[in-house]
Parts: sequence; structure tokens; C-alpha cells
Amino acid sequence: MRLSSRSEYGLRALVALVHHDQALPVPLRVIAEEESISEQYLEQIFVELRRAGFVCSVRGAKGGYRLAREPEEIVVGDVVRLLEGTLAPMDCLIEEGPGCVHEEGCRTRLVWKRIQSSIEDALGTMTLAEAAGAPLPTAAN
Repeated sequence: MRLSSRSEYGLRALVALVHHDQALPVPLRVIAEEESISEQYLEQIFVELRRAGFVCSVRGAKGGYRLAREPEEIVVGDVVRLLEGTLAPMDCLIEEGPGCVHEEGCRTRLVWKRIQSSIEDALGTMTLAEAAGAPLPTAAN
């Protein structure tokens, strides 16, 4: 299973925010440069991240984005689910999906369910702070 660039870039950008002073907004241009991501593409991703309450924006000359919650309170799985739509590796596991003509006697469904469960377990327990993997800056730094 491959995740899209939306998830990759969204998580990279959020982790970049963790490494900045949480009290100060970071311009999207700075994040885009640090992470070598198109600023226009990042703008589209940040619209969704803001609507979902992961980041907040500050307008003005010294504006930008900052995390809306502490990094320890943001679950990576929630971010990926927002940006991907689902963590299901197969369409037949999406509850609102079209289903599968083989669902009744599917011999591989257990495989896909186990993969989905492993993904959800891994991402559902990891916080943004953990994903950042580095000491968090404080306002005094």
C-alpha cells in the first residue's frame, strides 16, 4: 500500500512545525523551502489541515501557521485519514464503498483486514510529537 504525496507532505509539514517555536507562526513559504515542497501544493493541504483543526493560521506580515494543539495531542492516523480519506488497503474494506462481488466467499479478505488493522494500530497510537522524534522547542528556546 502506498500513501499519496498529500499524506507525505502534510506530515512532513506538520513535523516541521513541531521543530519551530510553537508560540510563533511559521510562513508557509518557510515550510515549503525547508521541506522542498511546492508552496502552492502545501497551501491546498493546509486548507484541509486548518479546517480539521490541526493548524491555525495567523494573518499579517508576521503571519503563518502554527499547530492548533500540542504535538502530543495530534494523532498521525487522524492526519493521514484526513488527507487520504481512508486507511483501507482495498476498496472492499471501505464501509461506504462499493463493496466486493467476492465478499461473501472471499478467500483473501482476512489478509486485507489484517493489513488494515496493522496500519490503524501503528498510526493510531503515534502522535505528531513521536513522529517528530526530537526534543520539542520551548518558548524560551
